[in-house]
Amino acid sequence: MNSAVLRTEFRLFWREPAAVFWMFLFPTLLLAILGSIPSFREADRSMGGLRPIDAYVPVAVLIALLMCGAQSLPQVLTGYRERGILRRMSATPVRPVALLTAQMTVQGGVALASALLALVVGRLGFGVRLPEQPGGYLLALLLAAAASLALGSVLSALSRTTKIAGAIGSAVFFPMMFCAGVWLPVQNMPHTLARVVGFTPFGAAAEALNQAAAGDWPGWEHLGVLALWAVLLTAGAARWFRWE
Repeated sequence: MNSAVLRTEFRLFWREPAAVFWMFLFPTLLLAILGSIPSFREADRSMGGLRPIDAYVPVAVLIALLMCGAQSLPQVLTGYRERGILRRMSATPVRPVALLTAQMTVQGGVALASALLALVVGRLGFGVRLPEQPGGYLLALLLAAAASLALGSVLSALSRTTKIAGAIGSAVFFPMMFCAGVWLPVQNMPHTLARVVGFTPFGAAAEALNQAAAGDWPGWEHLGVLALWAVLLTAGAARWFRWE
């Protein structure tokens, strides 16, 4: 039964061209546009000899997760509740939690697939080295995905309608984009600002991914921040979420 729900949600997702573009294709497209700028392919002393394009691969990896948590997932879950789908499912053998689990699996899976696509295009298109500490990179990525899905669940819990979910999601989306390094890579931020950003989920994720990409094990403080956010946000979602 649950596998049938998962297949259905997966098909429904791929029928939404906007969702497919923004979550799966846009991060890599942004990376390709930046990589086409000659100065982004030249070493930068202020970044420790890295090229800007090297620093933006982890950013592209995080954009899909950010869109999942702040935009896509809240819209879908709030829409299901707003239209009474979850309430109606309570009278069927399929429990609402099965639908929610399937939706989160689809969203998280697509975001991780987008991350893989960005890594492959970065490597093949611009010679960006693959993460030199793959185990640490994967751990940081999974913790970031958990925090992102938990964030999306909290936003869904706090939103009565899809319009409210969109407004709250946008209010969260742009500050988190800054923390992830979209406008200014974390490596280029002033020390104090970088420290503050490192306490946010996507700032900690950016730091952890950068460290793993360079061959170091991600700092336990960054992994700890990600794990703590995932736990706190999950607890908040469990407390505040309503089926109808």
